Amino acid sequence: MAELRHCPTCGEFFNYTGIREVCGKCSMNEEKMYEEVYRFLRKRENRAANIERIVEATGVTEDLLHRWVRKGRLQPALFPNLGYPCDKCGALTASGKLCVKCTDEIKKDLNTIEAAQELRDAMNEQDQRTYHAQRDRKQ
Repeated sequence: MAELRHCPTCGEFFNYTGIREVCGKCSMNEEKMYEEVYRFLRKRENRAANIERIVEATGVTEDLLHRWVRKGRLQPALFPNLGYPCDKCGALTASGKLCVKCTDEIKKDLNTIEAAQELRDAMNEQDQRTYHAQRDRKQ
């Protein structure tokens, strides 16, 4: 079922059906810009262009380029200097929501937490096995 939304680009109302994030008019403009960017990148000398160079040459916004890479319309495998910002640190990444550095950092933190939990479990288990007996001394 469609819902009424504001187009983030032009501010007009449109029926959002889950397919497009913008109104029909802006979607057509984005398609034209996509075609221009794709034609630019297909030239052999432009395949290794970075995002700043693409923005400068085509006039497309960085956000739109990031969205196209995230959705898979522009593939970093074909154009190696493309990517989108990591959700944590902002560094460019080509897959997932986090860059390799942030992913490794989180994995390291999880391993540390896991090791600490194992140590606590081992200490609790050892405490349960140990008992103290008190002897009455009769003299």
